[in-house]
Amino acid sequence: MTRVVMHGCNGHMGQVITDICKSDSEVSIVAGVDKYKGITNDYPVFDSLAEVNVPYDVVIDFSNAAAVDGMLDECVSSNHPVVLCTTGLDQDMLKHVDEASKKVAILRSANMSLGINTLFDLCKKATQIFAEAGYDIEIVEKHHNQKLDAPSGTALALADACNEALDEKYDYCYGRAERREKRPKNEIGISAVRGGNIVGEHEVIFAGLDEVITIKHTAYSKSVFAKGAVEAAKFLAGKPAGIYDMKQVIAEK
Repeated sequence: MTRVVMHGCNGHMGQVITDICKSDSEVSIVAGVDKYKGITNDYPVFDSLAEVNVPYDVVIDFSNAAAVDGMLDECVSSNHPVVLCTTGLDQDMLKHVDEASKKVAILRSANMSLGINTLFDLCKKATQIFAEAGYDIEIVEKHHNQKLDAPSGTALALADACNEALDEKYDYCYGRAERREKRPKNEIGISAVRGGNIVGEHEVIFAGLDEVITIKHTAYSKSVFAKGAVEAAKFLAGKPAGIYDMKQVIAEK
């Protein structure tokens, strides 16, 4: 049984993960951390990770960027691994993550979905075949109208996966409205759509002569990200210090 502290337990993702863990016999949330106390949970909730007074194996963090530095310091101090799901970290925070990973195990991914992380490898393999045959690569991502960043971190990670297979030879294009020219060959187009309550959709298009191959992932709820975080926590418990990613979680399945 993997014992989890849910950091950011009363946020939306914290509650989704809480529900998933209730039906998973291999994991249990033994405590939560959140300054907001307006939700009743089946476990004690503390204001900070330093206040947690029950034994645990791993932290799942779905809080906010402002809370990450303190959480990392406490994980290093108490020697606990952390699944870091919070986004929007600046360069100083990312350096902090790297430093902390020398002391404890940290798993960080652009997207916690098992499906998306499988997609990365599929895109690499497809790129190796289609790019050399002259196919163009385009990525279209769709999210809800409240999402602040564009393109999504996942779309960029998919582009990076394709570009890695191309020895980093391709440039990224985020819009062609101000250009009047034919599409360059060595280019990956990345487009963002924002509307309604779309949870997340990513489509990688390989367009060639008289045929189009599409690799697509659609998230119908945020539970796909929560499930990935839980699987990551079970994987990370007991691991030595270092940086880990979801590819390693999938490889153990």
